[in-house]
Amino acid sequence: MMRILLVEDDAEAAAYVAKGLREAGHVVDHALDGETGLNMAGAGDYDAYVIDRMLPKLDGVSLLTRRREDGDETPALFLSALGEVDDRVTGFKAGGDDYLVKPYAFPELLARVEALGRRRSAPAKVTTRYVVGDLEMDLLTRTVRRAGRKIDLQPREFRLLEYLMRHAGHVVTRTMLLENVWEYHFDPQTNVIDVHISRLRAKIDKDFDKPLLKTIRGAGYTISESD
Repeated sequence: MMRILLVEDDAEAAAYVAKGLREAGHVVDHALDGETGLNMAGAGDYDAYVIDRMLPKLDGVSLLTRRREDGDETPALFLSALGEVDDRVTGFKAGGDDYLVKPYAFPELLARVEALGRRRSAPAKVTTRYVVGDLEMDLLTRTVRRAGRKIDLQPREFRLLEYLMRHAGHVVTRTMLLENVWEYHFDPQTNVIDVHISRLRAKIDKDFDKPLLKTIRGAGYTISESD
């Protein structure tokens, strides 16, 4: 469970997002303008901020800039209709940890917010080995095995599988893959993800009884031992 501050001046959109976050088990406080959001952030102990960029009284970028100047390191996700590269850069320079362009799918918003929460609470240790079922990845030797059988992967396939296994059991969206595996901070309208997912699935699932890599329609992908 996370405690989330949502700063959004569109009451209908805020109600929709807050309802979805609460149904996912989180506690949500809502502010309708930037000044109120700034005051609530200063007075509360939150695990994440979800901040609209265009706000009355105080815009979202200024809000987060002030919090960062005060030493607040709470992870923050910007929501914005402004999706150009310069707009995203402005958000990141202000201290934003993530940036989601409107319109967005709620499952992606939820996945991103929960990823911020895991990042904050994660213990400071280096993981060099991931295991999902009988699939094993060793980052030191750069090897992947399933049921003891070595699987040869191309560098990008290895990086893709590493990201999926690092988030095993959670939905990973296409945007998250583009930004973290391909380092695209925009959607280049390419089928590169589909091609690599297909190749990866053929290597780690095709010759085995139980598939691990799953497509979640309308949301993204997940790697998990469970059905």
